Amino acid sequence: MKRLLITSIVTAAMLTPVLAAQRGTAGTPAQVNTTAAGAVPRMADGHPDLSGVWWRGSDIGGRPAPGTPGALGGSPAGARGGGRGAPPPSFTSLYQPWALEKAKTLGDKDDPSLRCIPTSFGTLNVSLFSVGAVGQIVQTPKFVVMLTETYHGFKLVPTDGRAHRDDVPPSYRGDSVGHWEGDTLVVDTTNFSDVPWMFAEGRVSFHSDALHIVERYRRVDANTLEIEATVEDPMVLTGPWTVPKQTLTLAPFDQIMDLNCSGLETQSLMDAAAKQNYGKK
Repeated sequence: MKRLLITSIVTAAMLTPVLAAQRGTAGTPAQVNTTAAGAVPRMADGHPDLSGVWWRGSDIGGRPAPGTPGALGGSPAGARGGGRGAPPPSFTSLYQPWALEKAKTLGDKDDPSLRCIPTSFGTLNVSLFSVGAVGQIVQTPKFVVMLTETYHGFKLVPTDGRAHRDDVPPSYRGDSVGHWEGDTLVVDTTNFSDVPWMFAEGRVSFHSDALHIVERYRRVDANTLEIEATVEDPMVLTGPWTVPKQTLTLAPFDQIMDLNCSGLETQSLMDAAAKQNYGKK
């Protein structure tokens, strides 16, 4: 089945000219900061400052800039093993038998992203991106704020020692708390709704409300952010999923765009998905 490209949810045809106008000449991605790697910026308390706009070197529909970790839609450096041996487990390869059977009944038309629901994790294996390809971090003494361009997305991560909240209902992006282990920010997220999928683009990836994600953010130098994550869902998976390490680059612009989703942009995609799946279930 032809996969619907939901990363272009407000459609690549509409977005690419807009993104190109803001971030570089159309057809030529804006250049990533190629200055020599500098010292990691730090907050007044001595912790690394993770603030900045982070990406892989290109926007939706664009080519990666020279020297960036990977192209959109492909695997970033380190995302796959070498040409020998079995590939590393994926989220869905760890489905319990009942979940594998359920997955066979779902397809493009069932993707919550078509209804403007964000992913619980991220189509490019980066929760900061969700459905998109660019994200921004704003750090304060008590919070790390993670902003996503798509679907009005944000995540507030308290870093002052407080526990998870027990007074809020499950949410699409979960409830996060953070703490520092040396120069690494550890973000623990629970209390997910079971409505979103882990990924978009018609990639069947449902989960339960027992989903638990732990991420580790490390700013390697002034221009590089590394992210590692472990995903657990004892109701759906046979064991923890170790997400391939992601390497992001500091973008040459200092704020993200607001790419809204009202459902009108996705109606044609929903109609197409329904036609593709008609009579196949």
